[in-house]
Amino acid sequence: MGSERTELAISAAPFRVGIVGGGVAGATTALKMAGLGIETLLFEAGDSLVSGPPICHLHAGGNLYREISDEQCIALLEQSIATVRAYPDTVNRRPTVIAIPTTDSGQPDAILDRLETLTQHYRTLIAQDADNEVLGTPEQYFTLYNEQDLARLAKESLPENPQTPDEWLIPVAKYMPHDKFKFPLVVVQEYGLSVFRLAATAALGLEQSPHCSVHLKHTITKIESLSEGWRIGSIDGDGKAQSHDVDFVVNACGFRTGTVDDLASFPRKRWVEYKAAYVAHWPSQAGMWPEVIVHGDRGTPQGMAQLTPYANGFIQLHGMTQDITLFDGGLVASTEASAQPDLPQHMVVKAGGGWEWPEIRERTERAISHFSQWLPEFEHAEVGGKPLCGAQQIPGDDPSLRAADATFEGERYARIELVKASSALQAADRILAHCEQRGWISLPDAWQNPTLPLTASLKNDEIVERAQNIARGRKYPDALALPFPH
Repeated sequence: MGSERTELAISAAPFRVGIVGGGVAGATTALKMAGLGIETLLFEAGDSLVSGPPICHLHAGGNLYREISDEQCIALLEQSIATVRAYPDTVNRRPTVIAIPTTDSGQPDAILDRLETLTQHYRTLIAQDADNEVLGTPEQYFTLYNEQDLARLAKESLPENPQTPDEWLIPVAKYMPHDKFKFPLVVVQEYGLSVFRLAATAALGLEQSPHCSVHLKHTITKIESLSEGWRIGSIDGDGKAQSHDVDFVVNACGFRTGTVDDLASFPRKRWVEYKAAYVAHWPSQAGMWPEVIVHGDRGTPQGMAQLTPYANGFIQLHGMTQDITLFDGGLVASTEASAQPDLPQHMVVKAGGGWEWPEIRERTERAISHFSQWLPEFEHAEVGGKPLCGAQQIPGDDPSLRAADATFEGERYARIELVKASSALQAADRILAHCEQRGWISLPDAWQNPTLPLTASLKNDEIVERAQNIARGRKYPDALALPFPH
């Protein structure tokens, strides 16, 4: 998108948008709007942007979930492609292995039809726009491996810089016992995301925009309806009350979205689920690993296990059991009295970083042990840092929903309820279309191009440097901010 197309022709007086919440939803919406010349105010309660739930991959096609609909999978594929195009320097470009253990009741061929459907849809998207080819070629979107394939690959040397699905699968073939799994195994082009490089990209992009003012350490105290817009009241980091009049409000408060709905007197049904991922360090790690997902029944002792690799032997772990990633009482619903589900206070404290060391050690060691049943060498891993945690909102009545974006109350209020980070761009676009339809703004022809004008010129080195500073500031290992493979 050329510079001449980044400014909006505003139809009347300048249109002013207030975005409440600086997570991936709010920051992405601010980047899109400010990049188009819309006057944007972004309010964030924390001291930096994009500090929410443990983002670690795109969910490109929903292949980590065998229970969701094909329609949701296609939506996630489209949204993930847009996310890669918008945030190319946040992507960790390695595939994911999906395995079903022999102890599980599921069968590998249950997702094969879906993979074929996704591959065909990926081809269609590339035919529509060649720039959509960001997950490798359609021919390599997924690859199947039988037991004989793994036996063959187990004899190969570990590559220093794996490129092909075969090369990425070699460490799995060497170190994960073949008799533990049903065949075929799937290697799919499901890439990783660095939440720290995402935060850095958002901060750097918005800092250079004359159209966006970022208000960190602001607690929202009031959302008051005006004749044509809203008055946002807040308390800043110094305890001073502030007031801002805007034409449109975007509620992007993550798992606290219900608090702003309550301030604006908008009822809403939703769930909130608290989750945590754990940081391990595997000094004896051999080779460059893909992400590995071992399916299992959620909430049971054999719940899905997930090993997400980062640089320098650091690993992010999920285990979908009540003793690891999930928490007793961690899934709560809104009520007639409030649109904000009421999480137990100790989970709210944890979401703000308030973990005690004994529980960090205990849950991380459980996560290591959980994955070690399929990767015995992993038992030598150690605690690598504090958990990545937060709460995930799920709009409506269905707690299994995985693809959601923006909804509206009246003409001048939108809420973004992301279940997955890759839905953020679609949510922003939906809000922009809504505003144009009402004649408040005039959008250029190419406005739906996923490339974000404010971040397109950023250099990878400056993103990585800022990301490392953010990781240090949040007391996480630098490795989580580095590109992978690194």
